[in-house]
Parts: sequence; C-alpha cells; structure tokens
Amino acid sequence: MPTPTTARHPTNVRSIAAVAVSHVLQGRNLDEALRPAERLKIPADAAMARLLAYGVLRDLSALQWLAGRLLDKPLAAEDNVLTLILVGLYQLRTLKTPPHAAINETVDALERLRKPQMRGVVNAILRRYTREAAKLEAALPKAPATRCSHPAWLVERIKADWPTRWEAILLANNEPGPLTLRVNRRRMPRDEYLKRLQEMTIGATPVAAAPDAVTLAEPRAVARIPGFNSGQVSVQDASAQLAADLMDLKDGLRVLDACAAPGGKTAHMLERADVDVTALDVDSTRLLRIDENLQRLKLKARVVVGDAGEPARWWDRHKYDRILLDAPCSGTGVIRRHPDIKWLRRDSDIENLQRQQLRLLKALWPLLKPGGRLVYATCSILRDEGDEVVKRFRLLHADAQQQRIDADWGEATDHGRRLAPGGAHDGFYYAVLGKR
Repeated sequence: MPTPTTARHPTNVRSIAAVAVSHVLQGRNLDEALRPAERLKIPADAAMARLLAYGVLRDLSALQWLAGRLLDKPLAAEDNVLTLILVGLYQLRTLKTPPHAAINETVDALERLRKPQMRGVVNAILRRYTREAAKLEAALPKAPATRCSHPAWLVERIKADWPTRWEAILLANNEPGPLTLRVNRRRMPRDEYLKRLQEMTIGATPVAAAPDAVTLAEPRAVARIPGFNSGQVSVQDASAQLAADLMDLKDGLRVLDACAAPGGKTAHMLERADVDVTALDVDSTRLLRIDENLQRLKLKARVVVGDAGEPARWWDRHKYDRILLDAPCSGTGVIRRHPDIKWLRRDSDIENLQRQQLRLLKALWPLLKPGGRLVYATCSILRDEGDEVVKRFRLLHADAQQQRIDADWGEATDHGRRLAPGGAHDGFYYAVLGKR
C-alpha cells in the first residue's frame, strides 16, 4: 500500500480515480470502473488509484458539498473535472498529503483528462481549501446524509431499523473492513496457523464468534498471504463464515448451496464435513470462481448453472437435507468494502429485492426433506430483506418452523439474528428454518 504522502505517482493515477468515480455516478460498478488501474505496470500505482476512488466514494457527499462551496459555477456530479477536484480534496482532507504534492499532481492530471484549460480553476480551488479548511469544515452541514456521506433514503431506513445504533453504523460503513481469512481445518487448526503467522511477524487475531476466522492486522495481496496458494486459507469475512455453523452439517448429508458464487460458503461446508454439495448459481461466469476456489482447496462439489427460483430446469428430484440460500440483496451490510453500493442502490430497489428473496424461498422450500434445515442469509442490514421476508414466508408455509439461533454474536431479532457492520464483521442477517 502506498504511503499517503508520496508524490511519485504518475498523474494518470489521479485521472483513473476521477474517471472511475464519474463512472460510478453514472451507474457503473466500481470494480469494473477501476479496470484501467489493473493495467498499470506498478502495483503501488494501481493500489493508489483504488485508494483514491474508494476514499472519494466513502466521503462523497461531504466532498461534493465542499467543492460546491469552492466553485463559482456548478459542475455536473459526474463531470470528470469535478470528480478530479474531489480526488484532490480527499488527498488534502483525509490522506493529509502535503499540499504541494496533492495540488500539483491533481492539476497535472487534467492533461490526461484533456481538460488543460481547467488547470487554473482546479489549482485555485484546492489552494483555497488549504487556506480555509477549518472554516469550511466547521460549516459542513450536520445532516448525517452530508456529514456521513450516505443517501438520505438509506439514512432514514437505517435509523428506522437500528434506532439506537444508526450513527455507529453510518460511521462503520465509511471505515475499510479488515482482511479476514478462513483457515481450512482439514489442513491445519486455526491455532497452528496463528502460530505460523506469529513466527513470520505477521500480526493477526482470532475472531471469537467464527472458529475458523483470523483477521490480519494489515491487509496484503493474496499472493503474499501464507498458505493461500496451497489451500490452507481463504479470504472470507467473519460474518459470512457463520453460515457453516448454522447449517449443522454431518457427514453424508445432501446439501444445496443456492446462489453459491463465488463459492466461499460452498468450500467452507466441504472443509467442515464430508457432505454432498450442489453449488448453484445463475451466472455461469461467476461459477468459474467456484471451480477455481475448489481446485485450489482440493475440494469437490457438483457445480450447476441455474436459477434457484426455477428448480424444474436443474433439480434432479432428490431432496436435500440442508439448503443454504444466501439471497441476492442490497448489499447494505458490506458498504465498507463496496462504497459504490451507497450510490448505485435506490430506495425502490428494496421492494424488488424482497420480492425476489421471497420467490427464491418459495421455490426452494419443496426441495427440502422433512426434518431438514434451510438457512436464509443476506449481507443486508435492512429489516425488509431480513425479518420481514422470513415473516411473510412463514405465514405462507405452516410447515416452516423457526429454529432459535443460540449465539453470542450480533443480536436476536423476531425471526433470526443480525449483525451490524464493524470490527471483524460485515453487516449480515441469518434465519434458520426447519421443516416439520
């Protein structure tokens, strides 16, 4: 990871970040928008481009407000010049980059954006911010939508669903999540892996709630994670690792992992028990990730392309002992890892996603054996994608019995258990349903 104060990065790093932010504001996924960064020859430059783009999107509303106060004439939100100004402000405001480096490199990036005529404007704006920073920051509106950089509709939903914790959640969403690993217990115990890291002077701590989880003190590329290439560990958030425990796996069980890509939960279940797993996903391209992960870990599963909502097209008519439905959702629990979610999601999306989640539950329920267990999961912190879905489903299915989740992680809800984002955990929701 490059140090924030370095001035050695070529100007295309700033321009790539500015264009990426612009593309997100036009509706594009951030990872896709940052593809040009992957082509940079120096890894530190690619990392800096990602750092800048992610940081601007985390602080977007506040940065836009500041830019608006500094501009004589407003620019369109997705204008590359405006997003470059935001990149400059982020360097000065958050990274504390020395002004001469931040301003000069940002102004020079206008050449690559083919806007050299804006050099004077951008230079004046950034220099004015350095002179008036204290005054401008004091005037920043106290409204959480601006100060915490979340769309107003999402602030209101989080307030309603988390009345005592909403402020902490907004702040947690703007902090990068840690790098958490899942130790493959078929290869070694977690304590042995932690000892190995200690011997290599790599800081790491176990996650109490997730028995296979280890959080690294500092992020690092997967190629530099001890044991990753050999299949001893995988990258997976601690909250996602809780699914394997809730599945109550035993050797010989027949298991369906619906919406399985990229395969982290499939692999975790196979690491836990000798089970017969079908990994299903509608996206054939993403299924390749499952194959890659299973090969690296030397595990086997039946990988199937299909829509979980249309079992007639792929199901072999043999029922399952366990079903995991990690349903498509708003992703509001993983904003700290994907800040573009704040700006790509719309309030109207939630109702549509809820309908899809119910559709999948209804379609998969007949595939579960009597006495079997279905785990419903989403990486959402919104009640409408968690408890509300399970409540509606149970009203329609008298044979669906709620199973109590006895755990010391998160907090109990009416129909399941939820985790707020922060620390070792992304935001998540789980419910367990048994079939009478």
